[in-house]
Amino acid sequence: MITVEHLAKAVGEDKIPVLQDIGFQLEEGELVVLLGASGSGKSTLLRCLALKEKWDRGNFRVDGMDIMKSAFAGKRKISREWAYLEQNAELNPNRTALKNVLIGQSSQTPLWRMVTGMVRSDDYMGAMDQLDLLGLLDKAKLKTSQLSGGERQRVAIARALVHGAKVILADEPVTGLDPKTAENVLETLRKLCKETGLTVITVIPIELAERYATRIWVLEDGRIKHDVKGRRLTSQERARL
Repeated sequence: MITVEHLAKAVGEDKIPVLQDIGFQLEEGELVVLLGASGSGKSTLLRCLALKEKWDRGNFRVDGMDIMKSAFAGKRKISREWAYLEQNAELNPNRTALKNVLIGQSSQTPLWRMVTGMVRSDDYMGAMDQLDLLGLLDKAKLKTSQLSGGERQRVAIARALVHGAKVILADEPVTGLDPKTAENVLETLRKLCKETGLTVITVIPIELAERYATRIWVLEDGRIKHDVKGRRLTSQERARL
């Protein structure tokens, strides 16, 4: 269970409010899509949930743990169990797609493995399976500097899945992908949400949101104006986007 109450965030020297009184509860297995006009706070909300941005105020509990009050333990839980995927995937350009998936994020990878680059055979097979699932098997041995932006984003998703992320925060993960690949990525995420309890909060286009989301949040003026479950958006809700 993820619970957020009264999340607020202002930016810049003038402290311009971006998020105001955000609150929600999420059960495991949900695929939530954030929709809203440019500047509505979608990316900022994802960064706050990933603890990449300091909250001005608010309460944050995950599986009963008060993340803000637990300080080190709370941040450690988020870094180990949550994966934050930016629009421009943070990958090592000098390593292959396979190595990026295997080594993963530093917080999730033993120091000895980062230093030696050694991996177990089952880890290797797991990484190859995820790359295959995301249509990247033929790119496994290429350096990520040789991949397109969309391919790098899929490598980042594969990395998060291989390392057992319980929650994925993905900022426009299908931007730059062709329609078929975008659908494959989202279908994979939806299947994992349903079968493994993975929780995803993401930003994708409205036409894909209505096909794949279990829940849609329409952000306006820094607030969740509409919380839509199990239906398409109304014309009034669409007009706000």
